[in-house]
Amino acid sequence: MFGSIKSRLGSWGSHFYGGKGTHYRKMLIMILLIASIPGLITGAIIYWFVGGRIENELLQLHKNQIIKRAENIDGQFANMELSMSHGALDTKFDYSLKEVDFFRQFSISRDISKTIVLMQGAMPLAKRLDLYIDGMLPVHFNPEISVTSENTAEWNEFKQLKDNGPNVYWTNVSSLSKNPDDKDLALVHKIPGGTSEPFGLMVARLDHDNVVSLLKTVAPYDEGEAFMMQEDGSILVSTGEKSDASPLIEAVKQEVLSKHFQQTSFLFKWEKNTYSVSAGALERIGDKWIYVSIAPTSAIKRPIVFMSQAIVLVSCVGLLLAAVLAWIASRRIYSPVNQLVRLLSGGKSTQGNEFELIEKHWEHLNRESLELQSKLANQLPQVKEGFLLQLIQGYLTAYSEEDLIDRMNHYGWNTADRQYSVLYIQLIGMTQLDTVGRFSHGDEGLITFAAANMVEELAKERFEDCHVINFHDLTVGLLVSMPRGQAYKTEMYQLSDTLMQTINQILKMQVTITLGKATPCVREIPLLFEESKLALSYRNFGNENQIIDLEALSKMEEQQPFQYPFSLEREIIQSMRMGQEEETDQHIQTFMEALTAGGAKEMDVQQGIMNLLGSLEHAIMQSGMNPNQLFKSSNMFEQLSALKEPEQIRTWFMNKVIRPFITAMENRADFQLKKMIEQAMLYIQANYMSDISLDSCAEHCGTNAFVMSRTFKQVSGKNFIDYLTDLRMEKAKEMLRNSELKINEVSEKVGYQHSYFNRIFKKYEGVTPSQYREMSRKA
Repeated sequence: MFGSIKSRLGSWGSHFYGGKGTHYRKMLIMILLIASIPGLITGAIIYWFVGGRIENELLQLHKNQIIKRAENIDGQFANMELSMSHGALDTKFDYSLKEVDFFRQFSISRDISKTIVLMQGAMPLAKRLDLYIDGMLPVHFNPEISVTSENTAEWNEFKQLKDNGPNVYWTNVSSLSKNPDDKDLALVHKIPGGTSEPFGLMVARLDHDNVVSLLKTVAPYDEGEAFMMQEDGSILVSTGEKSDASPLIEAVKQEVLSKHFQQTSFLFKWEKNTYSVSAGALERIGDKWIYVSIAPTSAIKRPIVFMSQAIVLVSCVGLLLAAVLAWIASRRIYSPVNQLVRLLSGGKSTQGNEFELIEKHWEHLNRESLELQSKLANQLPQVKEGFLLQLIQGYLTAYSEEDLIDRMNHYGWNTADRQYSVLYIQLIGMTQLDTVGRFSHGDEGLITFAAANMVEELAKERFEDCHVINFHDLTVGLLVSMPRGQAYKTEMYQLSDTLMQTINQILKMQVTITLGKATPCVREIPLLFEESKLALSYRNFGNENQIIDLEALSKMEEQQPFQYPFSLEREIIQSMRMGQEEETDQHIQTFMEALTAGGAKEMDVQQGIMNLLGSLEHAIMQSGMNPNQLFKSSNMFEQLSALKEPEQIRTWFMNKVIRPFITAMENRADFQLKKMIEQAMLYIQANYMSDISLDSCAEHCGTNAFVMSRTFKQVSGKNFIDYLTDLRMEKAKEMLRNSELKINEVSEKVGYQHSYFNRIFKKYEGVTPSQYREMSRKA
């Protein structure tokens, strides 16, 4: 079959495109097959697999809907039973009604009528609610009161309903219609509720139309039917228009009764039709009703049939469309091939396979291209160097960024998402080489050439894309291209170290290397070289190897003042001296947070923690201990400098400094005396602004002034007055720097009179408080 299709398509293509090559006809047939076959396969799969699955899903969905709607019906009847029970148990309907004269006691009759109206409104399925009371006079409420004769058929039916059956039950009662043979399904509840001797009853007749409408919800299709029956098979209500059950309902009823299931679903065949039957039980008071839903499967499957027909139709249309698109696509696809063939053949018509002609011409052009590329490769280094010299000397400033990138791409540079950095290398020591006879003046070009070769060889080992510029004046430039965002400083420093060692060993000259910044912009490369060249003026004037980093140099120039937390340092030393390990740990953590706040640089943090270590060692020596013995001659500063994280630093201080010191202090015999002095220091720090004395401090610590004075000097290295004065001066300087308080206010806050404060402050600091504030703010 496919062979015949191919032959027909081939002849059709020749008819419309006679003059085309064999490749065109093959391409047309292939496109048509590719475009049409998947559509046919997809349509068949959807029709047979998806359609059947959707059919099953719809049947299951129908069954689930029937169950949920049956639950709604059950809820409606349960609500009616509950409303009747609540009404029958109301205190209005107790035995007192038996002795009531309803025509004289009008208020009671009116309350009962209102209650009946409310109850009937709460039962949507009820057509009418009747109340019969056998009292002083037989009365009937509906909802208005009326006297009933005891010999009427209505009263006889009331007596029969009252005397028979349980307190609450469903039954058929005489219909309100004129036909005496009609019956209404009603709910009967005797009153008072829950007694063995009722004197009346409530009768709620169902509204047949409302019940039928509710029952129709379990037969959602117009062709379907539904009915409700008792366990013995007697039909209570059905959706059929006739009063008698149809043959279909009778047949289904017998099938449902034969299954003895409370809830079942099955397919039932009747007169060449198949029906989906769902049945279930509704538990009623003293009885069990069975609902049955009958729906023709044709109604359920109608959407599937429509969808299947639509799928077949769409597949046929898709096949026709695929044929048309294949014809159009083959022309579009072949058009550039035909144009290329005509161009290569000089406009003449060709026969045979088009790609054989293209292949021959391509081989010829490829040979010519290889020859040109070989010639260009030999000349490219000189061309690239000439372009780079023009670029860094500023001769290409008129070119835009895009133009420069195009030229670099043309010369073989990779410029996609790149950044550029430079090294500027200067050789030093030419005079010494001249004196020893190794080189002489005039050999600068030769020395620079040798150095440029070394730089190029060593740089190629570390960077894939780099270029060396020989300035022939004992200076060499290196342009490095690397991926944007890549860290390059480490590689640059390592390359600089290697260059210095190599040039020192071979050329016996010293080297100064400037590390330039990085930029992603080609137009900024001349500026990088200019900055690097100017930075050579920052080298030390001497014959020694040097590395100048432009970024480090600029950062150092822009560095902001660094705030060291001196108060936290004192708290750390104080808690350490007191042997309070947990408090010291917390103070160190707070110290690290303050030190690293505000984006502090690592060099500042390192300087801060080194200063803290030095202060702690000073405090340890003041306590009479040798830090070298305490730390077992370890190089503490070297260990600390290797730490980079705040938590590591905090842990190191606790394990290496604080705990060893506290342990050694606890082992000393005079630890208690030192602890007393630490307590005295805390007292001074808390009360320095008051008029405190050595006696008051000794009394606070539980000792005398003589012991306090001697021990204070021994432990702290200062006498009591000097320690108090130093503390007050520190607090005063802090307030002068960081607040707008007046000088007399500052003096009062540190416990001095204004005039005495000025004298002692100048004695300690060499300037007055006002001068100190002005100097600190200028700094």
